Amino acid sequence: MKTKILVLFTLISFISYGQKSPAEKAEGTINGTKITVEYSSPRVKERTIYGNPELVPYGEVWRAGANKNTTIAFDKDVKVNGQKLAAGKYGFFIIPNTNKGWELIFNTKNDGWGAYSYSESRDALRLESKVQNNEKSQEELLYKITDKGILFSWADKSFTMRIQ
Repeated sequence: MKTKILVLFTLISFISYGQKSPAEKAEGTINGTKITVEYSSPRVKERTIYGNPELVPYGEVWRAGANKNTTIAFDKDVKVNGQKLAAGKYGFFIIPNTNKGWELIFNTKNDGWGAYSYSESRDALRLESKVQNNEKSQEELLYKITDKGILFSWADKSFTMRIQ
């Protein structure tokens, strides 16, 4: 019995370690507002990410992570980059662009797989964000709650959504 448990534990550990896009969660509080970001974190693995039609094509809605769509939840009403957004849990999507800011989308449908069920008619907030080039490539997709907002960083790009 001990051998079976050890084999099962080893198998589960191997599968978890080998996941290509493990589930992640970023949590924090800004000005008394609890924020939770749930996402799957893909890896760069020496690939071109942005503009790659198989990964993150320019000008198209992207789930802002891997697997099921990324969600962002606020327990109080907030302002994101100065725009009002009601408390709630939102599907988070991005439209990366080549020659202008990226479009950030908070959608009321928060339980979809990828962007397949995305509908613009369910957008609660859509705004443009400036994107910066990272000095060093960020291997795993990262969301982080900072004292100023929500940081997004992956591959050679990053941005921060200011939360008030």
